[in-house]
Amino acid sequence: MGLKERLRDLARTDTEFEADEIRERTLSDPGSAVACAGELVERRPATVAGSIRSLTLPPRQSVPVLVAELFDGQRSVNLVWVGRRRIAGIEPGVFLIAEGRVAKVKGQPTIFNPTYQIVPAK
Repeated sequence: MGLKERLRDLARTDTEFEADEIRERTLSDPGSAVACAGELVERRPATVAGSIRSLTLPPRQSVPVLVAELFDGQRSVNLVWVGRRRIAGIEPGVFLIAEGRVAKVKGQPTIFNPTYQIVPAK
């Protein structure tokens, strides 16, 4: 590691280090065809991986909804489970792989009722 790299690392924030770690983990599994959030095509099936950044429960409506923001280290995609208020194991910081059809909701890539697999920490 040269002097330039060390100086660049000193100027980086903890958030940038965390994003790099998530990105590295997202791309490290060659066995799963994982699309990055930026490569998602609307109305096409996709497999995405990343860390849950936040969970949101919109105000009570007639149908309960759980929204999770999945961050891949560069971009994010919303995972929406209709009819659920809580899913065991889905919480901020958990790394998971999700599959489903991509839709755009208010310009944000979204996957409704995705199948998912929680990936244990290495």
